[in-house]
Amino acid sequence: MSKKVLIKTLKSSVSVSDYLNSIEPASARRDAKTLAKLFKQTTATKAKMWGGSIIGFGDYIYYRANGDEGVICATGFAARKSGPVLYIMKGYQNHEALMSQLGPHKLGKACLYLKNLDGINLQVLAQLITLGLEDLKATHVVRI
Repeated sequence: MSKKVLIKTLKSSVSVSDYLNSIEPASARRDAKTLAKLFKQTTATKAKMWGGSIIGFGDYIYYRANGDEGVICATGFAARKSGPVLYIMKGYQNHEALMSQLGPHKLGKACLYLKNLDGINLQVLAQLITLGLEDLKATHVVRI
């Protein structure tokens, strides 16, 4: 029987707007506001803070190998000192053609690391967000 897992990164009541306005330097704040607008338009859902620094859109239930379950944002991003980190939970492995059009980036399993938004094709990024959510909905319960 599965049990609910309490993870460290939980949905919080912190104001997304207050968080965005607190980001320094100004260039990182601009990038974060641009990403928040892009994610909101692409997902058609309101942003929520997850933990102290992740701006998430929607959520989904995931299951660990042992059957335990938890809830985390379906997609979103964090403004880190090294640049924005985008979370598209099923990853980017099946979207090489789009990734080649995105602009400068590095990849983790479900993380897309950007230095900033300079040279990033935001239309391609919106497509990746949409495809990531479609991929996630194929295997998980997603609430957007």
